[in-house]
Amino acid sequence: MNPNRRNVKSFSEDAVDIKTRSKNYLTLKEVRLILKAAKKTRYPDRNYLIILMMFRHGLRVTEATNLLIKEINFDTSHIWIERLKKGQSVTHRIDGDELRAIRRYLRSRNDNLPWLFINERGNQLTRHAVYQMIKSVAKKASIENVHPHTLRHSCGFYLANEGHGIRVIQDYLGHRDIKHTVIYTRITGRQFENIKWK
Repeated sequence: MNPNRRNVKSFSEDAVDIKTRSKNYLTLKEVRLILKAAKKTRYPDRNYLIILMMFRHGLRVTEATNLLIKEINFDTSHIWIERLKKGQSVTHRIDGDELRAIRRYLRSRNDNLPWLFINERGNQLTRHAVYQMIKSVAKKASIENVHPHTLRHSCGFYLANEGHGIRVIQDYLGHRDIKHTVIYTRITGRQFENIKWK
């Protein structure tokens, strides 16, 4: 067995074949390490939450910085995702731990600004600030070559390895053209697991 290969079935905790990966996505284990590192930053609640949401909802960095508090329905635990690049906007469910993280972060604020994520000067968080924060947090977690879009790719690969169909992944990520979605199912190899030879 090639020692450079990892078990495809265990993507949720471990990495897929490192040669096909090219470090453009993270395993769930790596995401957890980055989230843990985010808790040790200057703005732990905000940084933890933005990384969590970018991963779970496959957010592009501008989609994350553009999120408005009013787009969160706390009664039904859902969020409206306004996709960019002519993508299909959609409503996503918010799990309990994520909802608690949102509430915790909002309790730390004493402003009436509309954006979910703001900087220390009370302005909308910028793309550059998010890029630098994620780079710094990944370094703390000893994970290289991580940028905001890595989290979006990680969401796609996670969904594919959990067995979700390509159309579900397409809709979840807001891809208008399915050609942008197939990469997640092609690389994982999960669709080949049930092929048997006699």
